[in-house]
Amino acid sequence: MKKLHIAIVSPYPPSKNTLNEYAYHLVKNMKDNEGIKEITIICDELPEGESFIPEVGSVKINFRQVWKFNKLGNMFSIRRAIKKINPDVVLYNLQFLSFGDKKIPATLGLLTPLLTKLSGFPSIVLLHNIIETVDYSSAGITNNPIMKWVYNTVGTILTKLILSADMVTVTMAKYVEILEEKYGATNVALVPHGSFEIPELPKIKSEQGEKKQVMTFGKFGTYKKVEEMIEAVEIVRERTGEEIEIVIAGTDNPNVKGYLEGVKDKYKHLNDIRFTGYVEEEDVPVIFNESTVTVFPYTSTTGSSGVLHQAGTYGKSVVMPNIGDLKELIEEEGFEGAFFTPNDVNEMADAIEGLIVDPTERERMGRKNYAAAVGLPMEDIVEWYKLHFYRLLGPITIELSKSTQSSKERKQNKMVSVVI
Repeated sequence: MKKLHIAIVSPYPPSKNTLNEYAYHLVKNMKDNEGIKEITIICDELPEGESFIPEVGSVKINFRQVWKFNKLGNMFSIRRAIKKINPDVVLYNLQFLSFGDKKIPATLGLLTPLLTKLSGFPSIVLLHNIIETVDYSSAGITNNPIMKWVYNTVGTILTKLILSADMVTVTMAKYVEILEEKYGATNVALVPHGSFEIPELPKIKSEQGEKKQVMTFGKFGTYKKVEEMIEAVEIVRERTGEEIEIVIAGTDNPNVKGYLEGVKDKYKHLNDIRFTGYVEEEDVPVIFNESTVTVFPYTSTTGSSGVLHQAGTYGKSVVMPNIGDLKELIEEEGFEGAFFTPNDVNEMADAIEGLIVDPTERERMGRKNYAAAVGLPMEDIVEWYKLHFYRLLGPITIELSKSTQSSKERKQNKMVSVVI
């Protein structure tokens, strides 16, 4: 079977643009894959003085910094880079604001997969969200009904253009249904999000009298806001007398710069609140392992949650809003959470308190979430993508291992092959 040269168009650490972590873990699980000979990451430009630290493995890894957030000419820069490196297949790791938060550069950037296909290179788009499930108000985009109509119309057109790629993969079954029913798409496939790391089951129990830690992780200010979580923890402190530290790990959403500074100022009178700022990849295990409960203070969602998979990886119990995508994801992938109604501080406090005061329930939920995460390791997700890559490249022959052969075939030392 031919070994592949894969181009991946995505932000990549130390870039802090959205989906950089997903690309990092995807490449990390490709670096020793026997079906891949080379990976070229076509990424956004880094600030001066910063450089990439690639994973070391048997697969050659290259970096091409050829595009920039909100730059108008990204689609042409990316196409030139692809033509120059001549990969077997191109994988785009995208959401609707990957190339910019301004309308024109964001729109032009999303034309790139189609341009790649027209240039003769097989292209797959991993689309992390779809316009039909975005709540424009809570996501901080617009409250104006006319502008919502405009965004929906433009989003529908852009989705059609994205679907012009050879294949589009999404992380939720609901998204497959919407794209097939609304757009008549026949080139959409479900590939689960996957869990970034699968360490041994960490310590879940808390020692008696140990200070508890309620943590949230992400980019905040739009549909992820932390004020209600802070107020909910204050209620739990008063009810239980527990020592609870609040940890807010992450940064502002690019659409609401300065949001967390405003939160710091608003709650400066409270004790035991820590803002970590941007969390580097090597510090992610520390943030999760030190926490007692992970909270999702969301009012809506825009797709599958990488933070949920990370929480499961580290055996954490979670407090989550009872809203569409997250609840469906939990049910589909086997995770479990303590739920609250969005914007209801008292319900959030009840959910947090139930886990803070009950180590048995906390441990049970943490073990279940760990089991769900273990069931979807990123290395398996890579194999799913490889299968799609090969299918795009044409019929291939796969030799089946002896364990799949009949006893007669094994005795005759025959190798059975199938064509896909």
